[in-house]
Amino acid sequence: MLNESNVNYYAKAFPAVFTVAKGEIVTDTTGKDYIDFFCGAGTMNYGHNNPALKAAVHSFLDNDHILHCLDMDSKMKELFLTAFQETILEPRGLDYKVQFPGPTGTNAVEAAVKLARLVTKRKKIIAFTQSFHGMTSMSMSLSGCREEQHPGNTLHDVTFFPFDQFGDGAFDTLRYLEAMIKTSGSGVTLPAAIILETIQAEGGVNIAGVAWLKALRAFTAENGILLIVDDIQVGCGRTGSFFSFERAGIIPDIVLLSKSISGFGLPLSVILMKPSLDHWKPGEHNGTFRANNLSLCTAHAALHYWKDDGLLNEIKEKEEMIGLTLTQLVTQCEAVKGVRGMGMIWGVEFRSGSEARAVASGLFRDGLLIEACGMDDQVLKILPPLTISKDNLRTGLAMMERRIREPEYAGATRLMNETAS
Repeated sequence: MLNESNVNYYAKAFPAVFTVAKGEIVTDTTGKDYIDFFCGAGTMNYGHNNPALKAAVHSFLDNDHILHCLDMDSKMKELFLTAFQETILEPRGLDYKVQFPGPTGTNAVEAAVKLARLVTKRKKIIAFTQSFHGMTSMSMSLSGCREEQHPGNTLHDVTFFPFDQFGDGAFDTLRYLEAMIKTSGSGVTLPAAIILETIQAEGGVNIAGVAWLKALRAFTAENGILLIVDDIQVGCGRTGSFFSFERAGIIPDIVLLSKSISGFGLPLSVILMKPSLDHWKPGEHNGTFRANNLSLCTAHAALHYWKDDGLLNEIKEKEEMIGLTLTQLVTQCEAVKGVRGMGMIWGVEFRSGSEARAVASGLFRDGLLIEACGMDDQVLKILPPLTISKDNLRTGLAMMERRIREPEYAGATRLMNETAS
């Protein structure tokens, strides 16, 4: 686009000019349709221009509801907070207070770390290898992805430890973490908090095991360390439950939500904290665009999906479809090293990043939006809307299967040549 900075990334990954989107179908200016397995990096869980959410937007605007009022009380904020309490928190036995930081995920990360340090009076934060938490100074400092660690932009007092199943999986990563924190002279002081994604989406769809999560929660609780779960990309139903940590039966001290919490692609982020942690003084953490009322309007409308088990049952059925198709590729395609996932987030790991990128480029030409992730872009990340039709899910998976089954890797050499030309 004219005069846009070189920093633009996704326009290069998906070289088309998009104009219309509905559900899981995105259309460019030539009229070509694409099935969306990218989902705005996890922002469009309920699909593009979801009819129920769009109707809520029209009603909100047609009735001249207040759009911007900083953190003053509004009817829409009241509606969202009440529905979130009744629909999400109470049925799960969760007792959290809600904070609205700035409207993006990285704002939530920054505020959560600031709060953890305020509460504990300690500075050290522990994060994990292959993690990604955002692109502002603190969130970047917490991200284990090497390419995000720009010199001069990161902060101190962050220590990285290996994530569950790091390397060949034989290393007891949690025992190592515990020993380093407890051992005098290790160089690791007692941290204010440990922050993690239960599934590292950008890091390559790395899934923390239930036993590992339970043990980590027990260790942090015993030692007065706050546990922060970053559910920004894999929350709001992505893993088959509203929160990604539900499968482990744990209760984090702080939970971060953004991306699909608004349900409509509008900017909104939320911090959930145990009531005892709300040490903020009024105005101690603020911002101009907190809790925008139009975002709260669509967030409130999206909560209707969680009033019964209908969507969860759909996700379970689609999870089985994805898993069955992808696991067959491991034994039948030499280029595929492994498949992992749950709910509606899955990763197909290739022998190299060049192969995964080549497949992604080929699939874009075929009419499928999908991106590579992982430390070397060696993993194709499957991230369709939760509401995708089974027919389009089946079609998208068949497109992937055809590309991956092509000869030579199948097909990496030819696809890379196509990309170069």
